[in-house]
Amino acid sequence: MELFLDPDDPRSNTRQLYEQIRDAIDSGGLEPGDRLTPTRTVAAELRIARSSVTEVYERLTAEGHIEGRAGGGSFVLAGADPVPSGPPPAALEPTPLAASLRRYDQRPETVARFDLRSGRVDPALFPTAAWRRCVAAAAHGPATHHGDPAGNEDLRAAIAHWIGMSRGVTAGPEQVVVTSGAAHAVDLVTRVLAEPGDVVAIEEPGYPPVHELLRSHGADVVPVPVDDDGIVVDAIPPAARLVYVTPSHQYPLGVVMARSRRAQLLRWAGAHNAAVLEDDYDTEFRHTARPLEPLFRMDRDGRVIYIGTFSKTLGAAVRAGFLVTPPTLAPAITAVRQAVDWCPPPLIQDALTALIAGGHFGRHLRRARAAYSRRRDRLCRELRARLPAGYHPLPAQAGLHLTVVGPGTPPDAAFDGLAEDHGILLSSLRRTYQRRHPRDGFLVGFGGLPTADVTPAITGLCAWLSGERPR
Repeated sequence: MELFLDPDDPRSNTRQLYEQIRDAIDSGGLEPGDRLTPTRTVAAELRIARSSVTEVYERLTAEGHIEGRAGGGSFVLAGADPVPSGPPPAALEPTPLAASLRRYDQRPETVARFDLRSGRVDPALFPTAAWRRCVAAAAHGPATHHGDPAGNEDLRAAIAHWIGMSRGVTAGPEQVVVTSGAAHAVDLVTRVLAEPGDVVAIEEPGYPPVHELLRSHGADVVPVPVDDDGIVVDAIPPAARLVYVTPSHQYPLGVVMARSRRAQLLRWAGAHNAAVLEDDYDTEFRHTARPLEPLFRMDRDGRVIYIGTFSKTLGAAVRAGFLVTPPTLAPAITAVRQAVDWCPPPLIQDALTALIAGGHFGRHLRRARAAYSRRRDRLCRELRARLPAGYHPLPAQAGLHLTVVGPGTPPDAAFDGLAEDHGILLSSLRRTYQRRHPRDGFLVGFGGLPTADVTPAITGLCAWLSGERPR
């Protein structure tokens, strides 16, 4: 442990050292069996006589706190349980706005037999061998300096080529900014386009973390209802500066925004001088119909910022995403990125570049699509066969979750009991609403659920909905 001496302290050097070591033992900072720093080393570092340190160790030994071992040094003895220290002084308080922010997932690392939470992916599908080779190659020449805040040029070019081929988003590398995920992209754009007090429109129901992120910037966040064609454009406040949407697979309802509604939204943005944030978070996994043209591709005025993430394709461990911006915003977004955290991790960028450019990412996606489609089909069959009367899944053409609605859905507090009694983790639909009366239901994520576990998981879920006791 680090020891300190205060020359202005009226206590002697030996007294200061004694109390520091004893307090560390009493509080558990030093545990039984821990070896104390040799007296000679302590004396040299503190520039005091070795005899002063020896005196402290001898007193601690006499009191039964430590013991000396011939030729081995001094060690903490097992004794009474540590006396827990009190909390540190609470002189600092968060601002009222920061204190009002809510975490969406209070226990993200909770483990259960069946994880049906949305946003999970199957780690067994991760391209481990290819990723390991790409990381090893990148580690041979690690960067010795900070990189471009927008991301290295090779990765931006690889992303631009990939989204052009797979999503129909035509953009040059200079329009791409590499981020730490979709939320990071929203954060950067909000810093550039919105000021505290500006109105920002989001979907209702929608993704709660984005709601809290926008609030953290001091925005006046207004939830706008969603119908079968997507966000209701006529309900967007005229003063909205930004509109955040998930048109390809609305979160959480799964609605695909109709082409006519997309055109209406773009006309509205032009008429009100607003920006549209298009979060295309899981468009890679389409199970039935072909995707509609992205808003970014339909945009003729440069009002759409396109957001993507690798969290659904490679998992959260990579923590990478991107945004595609109109050229007029790229310099400001890049400058803000540098101010926030300078640049994306160079090692991860180099590995991700090799994964995409080498064709490994494309092969991984084809394999993952096939696996998730089979899993989704089985899930749909099980839900149709086993859900109690009154419950039904909403139609969804893409993604890694289905939304089930039903008027008898147990209260959110009962979801903890589902995990404890049936070993199932589940996300409540009600928590995705901010202002309107929430719809009863839940989200069934199948990304992190092995296909073999679909039947027992849905069996347990439906037993819970029916009020049956766990076996």
